[in-house]
Amino acid sequence: MSKIEVDAITQQSGTTLTAGGGASKTVVVDATTVTLGRCGGTVALASGATQSGFGRTGTVDWQTGSIKTATFTAASGEGYFANTLGGAFVMNLPAGSAGAIVSVADYSSSFASNALTVTPNGSEKLAGNTGSAFLTTDGQSVTLVYVDATKGWITVNDSEENITLNPFISASISGTGNTISSCGSCNVAKFTGPGTFTVSSVATCAANNVVSYMIVAGGGGSGNYVGAGGGAGGFREFKSPVTPYVASPLEGSTPITVSAQGYPIVVGGGGAGSTTPGDPGGPGTRGTPSTAFGLTSTGGGAGATQPSPSPEGPGGSGGGGSEGQSGASGNTPSVSPAQGKNGGNGSGPGPQNDYYEEAGGGGGATAVGSNGAHNTTSAGNGGAGATTNITGTPIAYAGGGGGGRGALSGGGAGIPQGGTGGGGNGSFQTTDGEAGTDNTGGGGGGIGAGPGAPYNFPGKAGGSGIVVIRYKAR
Repeated sequence: MSKIEVDAITQQSGTTLTAGGGASKTVVVDATTVTLGRCGGTVALASGATQSGFGRTGTVDWQTGSIKTATFTAASGEGYFANTLGGAFVMNLPAGSAGAIVSVADYSSSFASNALTVTPNGSEKLAGNTGSAFLTTDGQSVTLVYVDATKGWITVNDSEENITLNPFISASISGTGNTISSCGSCNVAKFTGPGTFTVSSVATCAANNVVSYMIVAGGGGSGNYVGAGGGAGGFREFKSPVTPYVASPLEGSTPITVSAQGYPIVVGGGGAGSTTPGDPGGPGTRGTPSTAFGLTSTGGGAGATQPSPSPEGPGGSGGGGSEGQSGASGNTPSVSPAQGKNGGNGSGPGPQNDYYEEAGGGGGATAVGSNGAHNTTSAGNGGAGATTNITGTPIAYAGGGGGGRGALSGGGAGIPQGGTGGGGNGSFQTTDGEAGTDNTGGGGGGIGAGPGAPYNFPGKAGGSGIVVIRYKAR
């Protein structure tokens, strides 16, 4: 090994002095004190070179040539200017390593109107908690340093005030036709079809993670030929104390506390009405269930026909019975509070033991279906549904379908009415009935029978269901 000992090296010509042998070589400077540069000079790393062992002194390289206007991922050792005038966006933090440092500043003094969200990488923490932070003060700038896995990123400098984790739920939805709307201090996610309710970050206060919900299943279809009304889809509701509104009388189902994950939502379709022609006719079919948060509302029971009871009569609310038959059971399977009521009975025998032709109405969320009765205009009506303000407007859901009335119903007979909450009207003799209203869970209206008429009116379908989630958002 060669060795040169000198007291000083002085450059003799040119402006660059090179030490070392180039690529794959190492230069070692071994001394108690090493001075690089001179007063007023600059010490720089070559382009593409990296440093180790020096650490950082709490400073960053500000990226003045790239003002951020949309979601981006930060790099350690860099500072950014964020312009949110065009809308809020996200700064994703890099993967954390001890000593990593990132800064950001409000370029346009617009954080108060359009917040910048700061999101850690993966499951890493921010100020000791999982979830995102929100910069909401105009002119704010912060510097974050990654400490360790326990605390994650910690604010070491804030020009306005400390950033805080979101005190409320942040969520999004998927699925065609599904919507999120603002309602006072809450957001309302409405599912009229299948989708996912995704909680991206939870609230720092546990109470704010308890959501309100309403789950309504599809209504039952009706029978034809003295066909009974379909039962309403099962109705379940829970009202969180942090999302005030006027709930239905059936409020009080299972409390749900959400976490950061996706929750699949299923919205049940209405059951089909009978298409069996002639005398006798056929019963309808039960609506399909709606599910959310692991809870199920059962589809509305099917309306019966003369002379056949419906094997699908029991359900969220029960389907009505045809002449000589009892209405089917609601709240099947049983939950508390009850998700619906029983269907109404069909008419009993008249003179010469002949049965009058009046079918019962389908059960509703809050009232049983009316019984079929001779020469009475109020007979065979569908049971009333439940009214709630969970969307911000009072709306009734889950009304039972009205029954059908035939030629022997008597002169005082009228058209049985569907229950409030989307239940379809029934029919008298050869008039046609109505389907349940979609996204209410209303039961389908039953079909009558006229003297000598072709009995070919089909039963009517129940209305599809709906799922609504209300949560504290601001």
